[in-house]
Amino acid sequence: MSFLVDPPLLVASGAAIEVVAPDERTARRLEAVVLAVFMVTSVSLYANARWVHWLARLCRAKTGRDWMLNSGVFHFDHEKVGLPTHIVSAALFVTYPLWIRLGRRAGDHVRPAAGRPRFSD
Repeated sequence: MSFLVDPPLLVASGAAIEVVAPDERTARRLEAVVLAVFMVTSVSLYANARWVHWLARLCRAKTGRDWMLNSGVFHFDHEKVGLPTHIVSAALFVTYPLWIRLGRRAGDHVRPAAGRPRFSD
């Protein structure tokens, strides 16, 4: 998970939830679980929590924060981050629920007509 990878994954997850969930209650629960997994994992990576070091290394990053900020594409200084970087990162985390909701809206358009009521209803 990274700031570059998470938004498209959240959109795809939201769309998948909208297509497969049999009812709105189940869809909301799945949305909450997926969002929680993303938030806990991504915030832990950003905070360089020990329990996600394996994931950062799997992504060929030096640390979790390196992965979150650079995603193997950029070269931002991940070791000496200041308040502006933390503020921008927090703002990006705040957008996570918006990405999954966008995915649910997209999935709402591909669900078979005979499916459950539309997300927008």
